[in-house]
Amino acid sequence: MSEPTLQLEDIHGRQAYTLENGRLHVSALRGGGHLVDIRLLTDNPQAAINPFYVPNYPTIDPHTYTADQHAALYGEGANARLTAGYMGHLLCFPTFGPPTPDEIANGFTFHGEAVAVEWRQHRPPQHSPTAVTLYYGADLVQTQYRVERAITLHANQTNVHVEEWIENLADFDRPFNRDQHPTFGAPFVAPGKTMLDLPGTKGVIKAGRNAGGGLPIGEVIWPYAIQPDGTQADLRAFQATPASTTYYPILLDPARPMSYFTLYNVDYPLLVGYLFPTADNPWIVDWQENKSNQQPPANGQMIARGIEFGTSPWDEGLRKSIDRGSMFDTPTYQWIGGRQRIKTTYTIFLTEIPVGFRGVADVQAQAGQIVITERETGRQISIANG
Repeated sequence: MSEPTLQLEDIHGRQAYTLENGRLHVSALRGGGHLVDIRLLTDNPQAAINPFYVPNYPTIDPHTYTADQHAALYGEGANARLTAGYMGHLLCFPTFGPPTPDEIANGFTFHGEAVAVEWRQHRPPQHSPTAVTLYYGADLVQTQYRVERAITLHANQTNVHVEEWIENLADFDRPFNRDQHPTFGAPFVAPGKTMLDLPGTKGVIKAGRNAGGGLPIGEVIWPYAIQPDGTQADLRAFQATPASTTYYPILLDPARPMSYFTLYNVDYPLLVGYLFPTADNPWIVDWQENKSNQQPPANGQMIARGIEFGTSPWDEGLRKSIDRGSMFDTPTYQWIGGRQRIKTTYTIFLTEIPVGFRGVADVQAQAGQIVITERETGRQISIANG
């Protein structure tokens, strides 16, 4: 058994806090706070890939972006800082989606302030022979919030546990969006081969974001959309239509205290998943980019699948989510009280899977284990947890 370690190192050309335990490696960037590198430490190279999205262009810490120096590569405006630092798992807070025109005029960024600032260690890490915990966070000066995370890696385990706090530094109650935005990329993500499983109920597909016309418009019942001819379109697979974008929200089963999603590629023996409280995250979004974005620096080369879970079904910005109010009788934003501090949690887990794996029927946390039940066969894979 290897004692878990924590160190500061360069990951993809940027400074990151890295936790390892001999079986799992996970890194968190200082710039934007993104989780960017999570890998099984194994001799099997196909199982040791990083499933997170890493762009095919160099990124920078978003708080170092200036239009004079960086606009030629990353563009200008509300999306520039996000694009400059984008990879892996983002925290979209306190907004999800584009700023309003007035917010853009005041220098506000796409997906909220948390993605665009420097995250620093705010207290010493905790070390023991059996676990290591990183504490890091950021003050959001524009929006008067504080965000903090504690990332814990236990010895001899292939999952990492995240505790996350948002704190309202203002004296008054106010609404917010908080959406976790894990983004997965090549080679783990590939059209027609990367499969998604989750405990979904119903959702909506809109025109313009329906896999280039490959999916029907309207309400869906997970995991299928019904084509005009009555046939079923499978939503689990990454849609294969070239040069297309897909985006649809799904309401998670509100009867479940804990929800999950899992992804795997039929060509790789690796499963990645998240386990999180449903009440904090009633919505999950499947966003797929299949080389449709021709703007630099993507230049038609981006293949990514973002599985975004949180308070809001549409990446439309806080104001529009408040105007919408609800969908399927479920709120599309949440409230925080004046000076209130709110905690949420999630667990990220990785495991090797056998050839011919059918997918995931259920994920449960029970008695120190994460238990994954396979679709069709009922076979179970157990991962030590906590």
